[in-house]
Formats: sequence, structure tokens, C-alpha cells
Amino acid sequence: MQKPSTLHETAEPPPSAFRPGGADAPILRIQGLGKRYSGGPPVLHDINLDIAPGEIFALLGPNGAGKTTLIGIVCGIVNPGEGRVLVGGHDIVRDYRAARSLIGLVPQELTTDAFETVWATVSFSRGLFGRPPNPAHIERVLRQLSLWNKKDAKIMTLSGGMKRRVLIAKALSHEPRILFLDEPTAGVDVRLRQEMWQVVRELRDGGVTVILTTHYIEEAEEMADRVGVIRAGRLVLVEEKAALMRKLGRKELTLTLEAPLSALPASLAAHDLTLSEDGREITYVYNTRSERTGIAPLLEDLSAAGLRLQDLATRQSSLEDIFVSLVGETA
Repeated sequence: MQKPSTLHETAEPPPSAFRPGGADAPILRIQGLGKRYSGGPPVLHDINLDIAPGEIFALLGPNGAGKTTLIGIVCGIVNPGEGRVLVGGHDIVRDYRAARSLIGLVPQELTTDAFETVWATVSFSRGLFGRPPNPAHIERVLRQLSLWNKKDAKIMTLSGGMKRRVLIAKALSHEPRILFLDEPTAGVDVRLRQEMWQVVRELRDGGVTVILTTHYIEEAEEMADRVGVIRAGRLVLVEEKAALMRKLGRKELTLTLEAPLSALPASLAAHDLTLSEDGREITYVYNTRSERTGIAPLLEDLSAAGLRLQDLATRQSSLEDIFVSLVGETA
């Protein structure tokens, strides 16, 4: 697979760290964005967000949270309400054409023309943005997405995964600097999903900023540099993924006993432990943010109670656990 840097030869390499307001200007800046449809409640409330060049940003949220509306506004599909959006320094309202030319959008729905060939539909998409024909670029995109051997195939003959790749090729045809992926691996099997994750990483390495919405929490956990959580039209959290895991994550310590217990000794009541049904495992949950985890006193009390351990293991809470705790039942 050819490296995507050839697709964007003028793109700058991604910064090692993004500092809003610093030397690394954001490729996307959203300021005070709000949206209300006539006669209805607000759909978006005061959204403020900076996205760095070359970043992979995952936007998570339940259905109806405002993800599609937010992307639609940035991509020029939905009229903005309050606030301002800048793409590469271009205002999406006052300088629409320049802003939109920097954006590639991969919708969730498979909307490709069934009777066109892969080559024709991708080349046509480039022309829609006023870009001159560039067969060499189209070839590089198709090869990168493992579509070159399907270039003369009609869209209707392709599998769902291949159609998804064609949508990405169309979005990349005019050499955008930002790629929006709306549920990029919906309906794609596990193998193709992992291949597409690799494609996204290579695009990022070539300087393309990738913003994705997904219901697959493992997708964000696998790929994203930062994660944003939107709930009821409000951006409730934006955080680097690793920092998010550290700050909000919990760990479970599982202690496997040499001999099963019928019940936990009363002397261990202060530790808030859970005993498995077979009595062989004790689970202790602690917060990684705490200065003191309580593990040392727990082990001392276990020894004092005469309990001998066979094994112990820890488990870090997943991004899915954190997401569920953030959106809650009210989402």
C-alpha cells in the first residue's frame, strides 16, 4: 500500500502536540456554535472546539445528541445558527467555497451511483470541487484504499465494505485537509474494519485531519488522539484519550483465593469487596485518580484474616465504561 503522503504532498506533518492559540493554528475552530430549528428546542448549545492539523478526533454520543447536526454545519450541509466556524482560517459562511474545498465527507449512507464505475465516480467527485483532472492522484487514492483492481467495476457489483471504501475515495478525490467519517465501519466485517483503521492512521500520518463519529467504542479507543463526548447538544467533555483514561478510569483488582469462601470475613467489610459466586475470587474496585488506592491495607487485612492468594490481576476500565458513565441514562 502506497503511503498517503503522496496524496497530500504539500501537507505539513502532524504536530507532536497541539496548543490552542499557540504556534500550531487549528485546522478547525468552532466558537460558540448553536443551532435551533424553527419552533423546536436548541439542537446545539455553545459548542467550542479546536481541532489540530493531523489529529484523529473521535466524536462520541448517543443517537439524537447532535453529532450529525454539528458535522452538517461544518460541512456546509446545515445552515449554522449562532457562533462561528473556521476551516483552515476560512469562515464557512463568508468564505464558503474555500472552506468547503478543504473538507472531505464520508456519509454513513451508501449513496454511490450504482451504475457508474469506481474510476468514473471518484473522478467526477473531484470535478465537483472545480479541481482539474489528475488521473495520477485518483490512481494513488484507489491503490491506497485497495480499490485499484476494482477501478472498472460498477458500484452495484461491490460488497458493502468496498462501497464504503469508494465513499472514502470520493471524499479524498479533491485532496482535502480534513476528512469527516460518519460511522466509517458500519456494516463492515472485523477484518475490513481493522484494514480501514490502518488506512485512517496512514491518512493522519500524511497530514490529513480525521474527525469520526462512531458507535463502536473500540474504534475510538483504537484510533483517536482525542475524544469528545456530546450529549443533548452540549459538548460535555473533550480530552486526550490517554488522559481521559487516567482521569476517569477505574481499575479492578481481582484476587484469586487458594480456597473458596462461603462469605467474606467481617474484618474485610470496610474495603467494599465483591465475592464471586463460586467463592474463589474477590474483586476490589479503586479509582486511579486517588493518591491512595487502598490496596496495601487490603492485602494486610487479607493476610490477617488468614486468606491465601493464588493469583491477582488488574483490569483498566475501557473507554466504553467511561462513555456510559458520562452520558448516563438521561442521554
